Amino acid sequence: MRCCLLFLLSWYYLLSLSAQSRTDTLLENLLKREGSPALQHILQYPDSFRYQLIYTQIDRDADNTPHFKNYYLHVNDSLYYNPASTVKLPIALLALEKLHALNTPGLTGNTPMLTDSVWAGQVIVHTDSSAANGLPSIYHYIKKIFLISDNDAYNRLYEFIGQQAIHEKLWGKEYGKVRIVRRFMPLSEEENRHTNPIRFEANGKLVYEQPAAYDTLAFDYSRKVFMGHGYLDKDDKLIFSPMDFTRHNYFPLTALQRMLQAVLFPASVPVAQRFNLSPEDYRFLYQYMSQYPSETQWPKYDTTEYFNSYTKFFFFKDGKRNIPPYIRVFNKAGWSYGFLTDAAYIVDFEHKVEFMLTGNLYVNRDGILNDDKYEYEEEGYPFFREVGEIIYQYELQRKRKYVPDLQSFHIRYGK
Repeated sequence: MRCCLLFLLSWYYLLSLSAQSRTDTLLENLLKREGSPALQHILQYPDSFRYQLIYTQIDRDADNTPHFKNYYLHVNDSLYYNPASTVKLPIALLALEKLHALNTPGLTGNTPMLTDSVWAGQVIVHTDSSAANGLPSIYHYIKKIFLISDNDAYNRLYEFIGQQAIHEKLWGKEYGKVRIVRRFMPLSEEENRHTNPIRFEANGKLVYEQPAAYDTLAFDYSRKVFMGHGYLDKDDKLIFSPMDFTRHNYFPLTALQRMLQAVLFPASVPVAQRFNLSPEDYRFLYQYMSQYPSETQWPKYDTTEYFNSYTKFFFFKDGKRNIPPYIRVFNKAGWSYGFLTDAAYIVDFEHKVEFMLTGNLYVNRDGILNDDKYEYEEEGYPFFREVGEIIYQYELQRKRKYVPDLQSFHIRYGK
């Protein structure tokens, strides 16, 4: 009797998740009709690959004002995926917003930022060899976040904002389900609540000093999340039980899509949901969200490792593929624990095409987590490339009443 009850509870739970899933026939039929056998295979197993996709059509009116229509495929905010580096997007935005809020004379995105340490697990950072002046700064950290998804840059900006402020600001912008409670460092839950004291100095003079902070917020961890059949612990010991993601970062795909839209098209969202950024901030963000590692001198990257499509999953993520010069991708991607995620705005300046794609996929055949053995190359990246190509070809032939003026996204990328 108990086994039957457990089965029924599990069945009702899966049914409830299924009921919350959103799928539109246009996107579903398009991918099924145009997809290769490899893509068809993935599409047949949504429970195994845990894929979600949001395709956003953009149509301009006579005044060039964009209007958005989302199409969904198995999108479900209750279906957990590990957001990995996509959480760096809100951190970058909140760091710029905090600069404006501080309104301190002499404090800019280029002011040297010196991170100190007063708590277990914290690190001291007073230099940055990848910067032209050898010093860390908010602007330089944001460049690295978008160019190669740098973890250290994210950690430092997380500390600059503070864990509590991150959530108060995001929740105030109606991103209530978003949870960013972890740096990309081996820290405990308590250590992540503590953030470092930070100083900003220019020419040896103190410009602004921020004390250490502690997050007193209570987070809702009532919904348990377990993944896989086993995992490697911090000592690389194989544990034969599912891995617990209950207290990890959480970033629903719908929130990620909406945040990308809020950054690229701020006038399209309510004022309360916008970030307090200047026109210069937006130009700065657009440049580094779409710039390639080969187009930068500071930081300077080995482009055999950090090739141009290193963080561009839709369309590219292939070092051998030639990226057409008339196409740019403004995005933030992430990959971890077998999950791949990308939120992208894709622009073809030659053919006057623009659209957004946001999606994720889980590839982990053996069900073991934290072992760095995932099918990214075999299944993950090809999935994103093909989906991007299918939607792009569809967009090329889709009729528009008005040709979009895309001049606001034209950027000069000189080194």
